[in-house]
Amino acid sequence: MRRMNPLFGRTVAAAAAIVGFLFIASAAEAHCDTMDGPVVAAAKLALEKGDVTPVLRWIKPEAEREVREIFAKVLAARAGGGEARAVADRYFFESLVRIHRAGEGAPYEGLLPSGTPIEPAISLADSAIASGDVGELSRSLGRSVAEGIRERFARVVETKKHADESVAAGREFVEAYVEFTHYVERLHADASGSAGHHTEGAPAENHGRKP
Repeated sequence: MRRMNPLFGRTVAAAAAIVGFLFIASAAEAHCDTMDGPVVAAAKLALEKGDVTPVLRWIKPEAEREVREIFAKVLAARAGGGEARAVADRYFFESLVRIHRAGEGAPYEGLLPSGTPIEPAISLADSAIASGDVGELSRSLGRSVAEGIRERFARVVETKKHADESVAAGREFVEAYVEFTHYVERLHADASGSAGHHTEGAPAENHGRKP
């Protein structure tokens, strides 16, 4: 059985750890625009209690005044009951999600309905937060990172065999080489907390590949 290179193992472990952390930290961001997301859940709690406090953590301080004003208007509108209450609630949900996403520099394209599918990794991140156990999330992401490295490495090795046969073959090798090294560089930059200088516009994204 071929032994794994210790450096490769450490790189995968470090990358999995940092990617796992980033997924947990950003899990809410990935599906905050759904009716099942944490922002709407906080909005429902605020409306139930008649207290805006639960939603304030989801917005930037500079947007607090706007949210408070919207909340006051919504509470007044809800007093009408029936359809007026439903319309007011929906308005609050949409307004809060829009303001939240704007604070994170993300576009708002509408509030998605309950049951909207989310990425499996995000679901695992939510489960990890709920259970207090990050083990399954780390294992899953670790496998994805290792697979991404092996896939790109295999392409480099295969194209290198034919790199001297023609200019076209040589270019194919260079493309595979650049994609592989940039991918590893990004993993290392995330794991070490530094910003890689080749991250933006790297070939991996151009190929539409996922780790």
